[in-house]
Amino acid sequence: MAQDLSIRKIVSHSEEVLIEGGKPADPSLWLHTVAAVMANPWAGQGFVEDLRPTILDIAPRLGEIIVPRLVDLAGGGDKVEAYGKASMVGVNGEVEHGSAIIHTLRFGNVFRNAVGGTSYLSFTNTRGGAGTMVSVPMMHKEDPGFRSHYLTAEVTITDAPAPDELVIALGVSVGGRPHHRIGNRYSDMEEMGIAPPDQA
Repeated sequence: MAQDLSIRKIVSHSEEVLIEGGKPADPSLWLHTVAAVMANPWAGQGFVEDLRPTILDIAPRLGEIIVPRLVDLAGGGDKVEAYGKASMVGVNGEVEHGSAIIHTLRFGNVFRNAVGGTSYLSFTNTRGGAGTMVSVPMMHKEDPGFRSHYLTAEVTITDAPAPDELVIALGVSVGGRPHHRIGNRYSDMEEMGIAPPDQA
């Protein structure tokens, strides 16, 4: 039986970084997030052994709701360069409840397909009270070795999550860190005599 998603609110946030380290960013960096505040579907049930039926019901439908909003903020899936996801469960829930929603291909692939991503989605899954900061870590959507796109967006919702709620958040960047200059994983591997992944 399909369950009502019980989304209380959807929060969207955008920020543009114009100056970093006292130097103008050219181009500027855009970070966008969309977070859904929803009822924890396992609240009040005690310990639930089998989470799968609810995952199969909720995860893809939630992705179809929040992913298009995020893609619109970015100006299209082709504009997205880095991405990530996060869940935060209210204090009455298990960290596993938030993890259950975001750690399934039925959720993640909605996101990856919309932006043409091939990398896995970096993530956080935590527990917190209303107003706790949700961190959404990101990496390049096609190549996790590009350190220029190791980014973090932060979302604070003053009234969420309530004790029996979840916050499910997705984030993207348009651009990498301004003035990035620490190289990438492949340059380190070359210096250390380690074959990069495509040559291993």
